[in-house]
Amino acid sequence: MSETRECQNCKQNHIIHPDDVSFYEKIAVPPPTLCPQCRTIRRMMWWNEHNLYRKDGMFSTFPEASPIKIMDRDAWWGDGWDAMEYGRDHDVSKSFFEQYKELLLAVPWPSRDIQRLVNSDYSNQASDLKNCYLVFNTAGAENCLYGVAALQIRDSMDYYFCGKSELCYEVMNIENCFNNFFSIDTSNCRNVWLSRDCHDCGDCFGCANLRSKQYHIFNQPYTKEEYKEKIKAMNLGSYADLQRVKDEAHAFWKTQPYRHAHATQNTKSIGDYLYNSKNSRYCYQVFMGENLAYCQNMSRGIKDSMDYTSWGQNAELIYESISVGENARNLKFCFNCWPSSTDLEYCVNVMSSSNCFGCVGLRKKQYCILNKQYTPSEYAVQISNIKSQMSKAGEYGEFFPTTLSPLAYNESVAIDYFPKTKEQAIAQGYSWRDAIDPNHKIQIPNDNLPDHINDVPDTITKETIECGNCKKAYRILDRELEFYQRFTIPLPRMCHRCRFLERTKLLNPMQWWHRQCAKCNADIETTFAPDRQEIIYCESCYQQEVN
Repeated sequence: MSETRECQNCKQNHIIHPDDVSFYEKIAVPPPTLCPQCRTIRRMMWWNEHNLYRKDGMFSTFPEASPIKIMDRDAWWGDGWDAMEYGRDHDVSKSFFEQYKELLLAVPWPSRDIQRLVNSDYSNQASDLKNCYLVFNTAGAENCLYGVAALQIRDSMDYYFCGKSELCYEVMNIENCFNNFFSIDTSNCRNVWLSRDCHDCGDCFGCANLRSKQYHIFNQPYTKEEYKEKIKAMNLGSYADLQRVKDEAHAFWKTQPYRHAHATQNTKSIGDYLYNSKNSRYCYQVFMGENLAYCQNMSRGIKDSMDYTSWGQNAELIYESISVGENARNLKFCFNCWPSSTDLEYCVNVMSSSNCFGCVGLRKKQYCILNKQYTPSEYAVQISNIKSQMSKAGEYGEFFPTTLSPLAYNESVAIDYFPKTKEQAIAQGYSWRDAIDPNHKIQIPNDNLPDHINDVPDTITKETIECGNCKKAYRILDRELEFYQRFTIPLPRMCHRCRFLERTKLLNPMQWWHRQCAKCNADIETTFAPDRQEIIYCESCYQQEVN
């Protein structure tokens, strides 16, 4: 039977479902004291997905003001140091989190989380990149700029949450696409502009909900010759004309029904941006999950887990953890622990290890507590005593407090999914650090940019430009300009960070509401808030509409 409880953070009621209780019993943890959203925020405050800083002279996940020590990534993975040197006894006179904070600040952290990068130094949270710049949370990319959250993408710029695509620009949630521009929620599409939820389409402009169509503009069919003439007449190389037709396209999108969830090939599941999953509840941006609840931003095989954020890749029995994966099993309250790590609790940056509790920075270790080695029998006795003490103090069963995070709210991914002002974050007990403005001299005011890409001189790559939003300076790279010229796209009027924020405004929030299908009035759970003006259909009505 479901139970309603008050969140100890936001004071809102939330429901603990019978399946939740069964999972807590299975992994031997008490029910959480926070609601799912507050639990997600608490985890996300540990993860910097797409900000790159300079700290101690190195490119870093962490800003200069962060209190932790960092070490060059390659040196951290080398044999020149041993995190076991920081080991210490558990002190029964102190709280566990007080002792753990001391260890966190003593043991060096890797400056970045990267693997196998070639000519891609200005990137983070990434692997297998070649010739990339400011690419984050991406595995397998080549010749890409300003991209976040992708798998296998080439020769593309300004993308978010994409897979197996090439020559795309200003896109979000696309798969197997080629030459897609300013489009969202498309798959298997070629030469598509300003379109939403189109699949197996080619040469379409400003369309929504099309399947296997070609030469359509605002969902109306044209001959090949008519299509080309109309596209040419739009003068898309002009910034002013592109903005005009972009507004027209977005307005047209809203006249066409929206599916209640971005979700396909799921069984007995509730979620958004959820694909190929089974028995998954309230999951967001998840591929190939089974028996999950309250999980986000994961792919490639995840099973039997709850409150798990970021990664996956053959992981199971994960609870209240973030940025862990790659054959991980039975991890609780952990951050950045991989690969093949098992049976860890309250661990940070612990790699290829098992049976560790409260450790930081270990590699290939077993039966350690606070970075100190124990025999298996000693470990079992110590863990029992520590958990008993933590339970009495109300510490066990909860993820690390946000006060232990090396990041402030606005430096973490939390601010992207749950936007707050500085005043709101501080009032709710979260830390905030104002960014240091590099104060680069602006050479070209935003209003002075040429309207048409054909009028842009090659020398612009040597100038600094004023962002039309944040008013800070940004630059156009040589290869970036070549891309705009190749596809006749006007120069962007915002810096890459502001473009990311503008793009993700089209992303549905990580929150669910009850509402009715606009056609049949069936009850649905959706991330479209009840006060939004889009036409929302249930799955059945939507399929009747588009097929």
